[in-house]
Amino acid sequence: MTDAIETVAGDAGSDGAGPRGPLVADVASLHVRFDTAGGPVEAVRGVSFRLAAGRSLALVGESGSGKSVTARSLLGLVGGRSEVRAERLEVGGNDVRRHGEREWRAIRGVDVGLVSQDALVSLDPLRPVGREIAESLTAHRRASREEVGARVLELLTRVGVPEPEQRARQRPYELSGGLRQRALIASALAGGPRLLIADEPTTALDATVQARVLKLLRELRDAGTAVLLISHDLAAVAQVADDIAVMREGVVVEQAAARRILTAPEHPYTRALLDAVPGRRPPRTRTAKPSPATAGEPAGPEDAKAGTAAGPGREAQDAEAAKTGEVAEVAEVRDAQDAEAAKPGGPGPVLEASGLRLRYRRPGGGWREAVHEVSLALTPGRTLGVVGESGSGKSTLARLVLGLEQPDAGTVRLDGTPWSPGPERSRRQRRRLVQLVDQDPLSALDPRYPVRRLLGEALAAAGVARADRQAGCAELLTMVGLAPEHLRRRPWELSGGQRQRVAIARALATRPRVLVCDEPVSALDVSLQAQVLDLLASLRDRLGLAVLFISHDLAVIREIADEVMVMRDGRVLESGPVEQVFADPADPWTRELIAAAPAL
Repeated sequence: MTDAIETVAGDAGSDGAGPRGPLVADVASLHVRFDTAGGPVEAVRGVSFRLAAGRSLALVGESGSGKSVTARSLLGLVGGRSEVRAERLEVGGNDVRRHGEREWRAIRGVDVGLVSQDALVSLDPLRPVGREIAESLTAHRRASREEVGARVLELLTRVGVPEPEQRARQRPYELSGGLRQRALIASALAGGPRLLIADEPTTALDATVQARVLKLLRELRDAGTAVLLISHDLAAVAQVADDIAVMREGVVVEQAAARRILTAPEHPYTRALLDAVPGRRPPRTRTAKPSPATAGEPAGPEDAKAGTAAGPGREAQDAEAAKTGEVAEVAEVRDAQDAEAAKPGGPGPVLEASGLRLRYRRPGGGWREAVHEVSLALTPGRTLGVVGESGSGKSTLARLVLGLEQPDAGTVRLDGTPWSPGPERSRRQRRRLVQLVDQDPLSALDPRYPVRRLLGEALAAAGVARADRQAGCAELLTMVGLAPEHLRRRPWELSGGQRQRVAIARALATRPRVLVCDEPVSALDVSLQAQVLDLLASLRDRLGLAVLFISHDLAVIREIADEVMVMRDGRVLESGPVEQVFADPADPWTRELIAAAPAL
């Protein structure tokens, strides 16, 4: 394997739209090493590339391959306990190898800007997003005090934020994940940087907004901005990149013009990435054998009485109920489950929602209806997919199903008994039956604790004996494609994809009957995404899970879901079997959504 492959993004032979301009980034034999508790880690080994103005280079590869570390080396943001070495490391004509924080601060935002993949962490939670964008404009002297307000609204509009006047007054936690990401892009563009580093810029964005963001990146490139794109979404990469560098374990294994990489890859690893893209794989069958990613998972429903390291059996449930004095409640739930399983023709819905409505007060006064008259049924062994724009009510619907929000009207029933509305104490004993896989694992996982403790607490709540928890933790990690060595790491020591897989493992620990997945694969590269989709499908089929799957990625929904609901402005526009809706959408907006989805 060659440790250094050097090409110029913009040289003859690239298939991009514009001519090569002056070099904006020049990297030769870049090495980055981290000192960790387990010893030194060579995160980047011998990476070389040159990026010209008006060109776009995409770095693709699995989580932990060194993509983001490479990009952050151009910003001086690699982090502490690290060593950065390079024969050349130039940004905007400046040799940055010996830059201190003061020198880095002078070029960030002007010579190079960053759009991070984690908008909730990157944006200040204590101030409105409009003020954050305004600070970027004033700090880099891109607008006078009188012009700042209009420029903020212009930037928010440019990145596709609806109602920009209202959104500019809101804080990050008041925005959906997609709206937060777009506000972050607007902030990065405020300084007019010569090089824009976009680290997963379309993560968690719906297809229509994703198309706008990709179009914006193309426009910036064509106007002379150099774009370094880090993405696991090869369909998105195909829309923007002139050249692609494929990374694996810190090394560039293949680098060439985007068209050549996407149509005639030479390296086996590149071919494997392309084969894993949703929509390019063979249709999934309901009787498929478990993939290698699911090795070591629970044997199936027939083992429910005995229990496994991944969840308690009936005896463990009875013991826990005896401790808490909730024996009657457990018996009632179990009777309902057994009655459903005994019905002719198979079990009925495990969870039903009827006429759900929820509204929020707007910051400037008035009300916004987040969910309006939504009904659904989740059946064991089936997946209901939910798609729609950011802010359409998808995640709010998930919170209503989970019982984390109380509806203004409507009801949710679990196994035929009331679930919501009602006090949390009425759900506590059954809470383990309905689990969430969130879109933001860094916020969902306590950063103070290692993975061993995070999973161990979930197993303890599931009734697994202390002596079995170590093996149970390792088994859960194996199920989601991680090695046992990750047990000692804390969430901030993991890549975004690794954190998401830990969150999925924790949700599976209690052997839930209902799994609510809110963008569960949005942070994963395509190969791991394929593994996780296989894992979820295998668990669904073998354990009879009822799955509510929310995603902006229409290809993922088409692959994993049996039925699909399309939401907009809190309402369901249409629903039905997934192939029927995708092949012949009845609503004009659904047709627009499907047409906007990027494809290879």
